[in-house]
Amino acid sequence: MCVCALHRRYWRKMNLSEGIVAAFFFVVFLRGGPLAHCQLTPTFYDQTCPNVSSIIRNVIATELATDARIGGSLIRLHFHDCFVNGCDASLLLDNSDTIVSEKEAGGNNNSARGFDVVDRMKALLESACPATVSCADILTIAAEESVVLAGGPNWTVPLGRRDSTTASRDAANAFLPPPTLTLAQLRESFTNVSLNNNSDLVALSGAHTFGRAKCSTFNFRLYNFSGSGAPDPSLDATFLAALQQLCPQGGDGECHNRS
Repeated sequence: MCVCALHRRYWRKMNLSEGIVAAFFFVVFLRGGPLAHCQLTPTFYDQTCPNVSSIIRNVIATELATDARIGGSLIRLHFHDCFVNGCDASLLLDNSDTIVSEKEAGGNNNSARGFDVVDRMKALLESACPATVSCADILTIAAEESVVLAGGPNWTVPLGRRDSTTASRDAANAFLPPPTLTLAQLRESFTNVSLNNNSDLVALSGAHTFGRAKCSTFNFRLYNFSGSGAPDPSLDATFLAALQQLCPQGGDGECHNRS
């Protein structure tokens, strides 16, 4: 498990200020906002753990050789962490006597993945730089490195986040946007966490084209849109046929579409 208790707890509200879209890879630039007692800076680990980014990058590159989805999965972990009380790695905490894990919230249960990869990053960083790099920063760096390794753009990553020692499944259930939201509802959900630029929504919600989506989350658009008994008329016919082949009517809703 990623050892978040190594760091003092600071709550930091998410401030994702600028979405970046490049080709089919949707990414988000995380601009550091003020903390209670410190300011995020790209040079935070320059003296204490100068190889932090390369260590994380190497783990992802190795994993990509056997798991093409891992980039999208790591971006999603960062997204789902930041959407609930800020980017504090609370998503990584397991159930305990005092913690009700966010991993079992509706938006994460049986879908959030890549925790084992984060654990490998943390283990290597603990060996190289003991008790130095926060889990929240690991998730942040991993998201950017995943985009770069997939052929997308790079961006400067402000660092210095602190990890939470508590989690909130209730907040995760309340704030993580489900796949059934309309565009207007998605915009409202993102605006509620200060993501007012449409590019932010495209980068994060659209990043599902970078990984996989369960057929059960969109089958209604393929076969019974708005109770019509017909597909969503806005879907491109060729794209619709491809999705129907991957997600047959009456099939296992748990099968996945690889975009």
